[in-house]
Amino acid sequence: MKYMILNIKYIKVFTLLLLIIIPFNVYASDKIEVKLVKCIDGDTARLMIDGKEEKVRFLAIDTPETKHPTKGVEPYGLQASKYTCNKLTNAKKIEIEYDENSDKQDRYNRQLVWVFTDDKLLQNELVKKGYAKVTYLYGDYKYTDILLKSEELAKQNKRGIYSLNTNTKTVAKSKNTEYDYKKEIKKYLKKVFANILEEIFE
Repeated sequence: MKYMILNIKYIKVFTLLLLIIIPFNVYASDKIEVKLVKCIDGDTARLMIDGKEEKVRFLAIDTPETKHPTKGVEPYGLQASKYTCNKLTNAKKIEIEYDENSDKQDRYNRQLVWVFTDDKLLQNELVKKGYAKVTYLYGDYKYTDILLKSEELAKQNKRGIYSLNTNTKTVAKSKNTEYDYKKEIKKYLKKVFANILEEIFE
């Protein structure tokens, strides 16, 4: 009977490990090398990821529109699109990275990723030149601080979109998002797991 109880406890531990590891390791922080399939615009492209063609949306930035049905071509939209395409086309190495504090896909089934061309963060390069603003922040993303510093410099130097007389405030949503909900679940499961371990090894 004693061994049966012990086995049940180990089963519980194994189950909790699966619950903790599987949902939260989907967003691996390791970079993945990819290939360019097609340029789309300043913050979107088609990439070959693990042998599958995927449409990707660059995380945490927004470039001016070039193909919007109602907005048309916005100022610096073509420059941003050309810059991104040149970077992707001429890069010796393109890598992406998923952020553990972001959803992996948006509602349009686009992969939400950080993009690196020859080891440089493409989002940051776009922001520094004033071709993109920092926005759509729904969690504590890995490179947010870097982007915000670059955005401030672009504003001070009136580069790209910041040379225009428009409102370019950063859109940030925090502390009331799905990200915080997941974080709380993870903390709770870790606590339960710790309690079970204490029971086993008492």
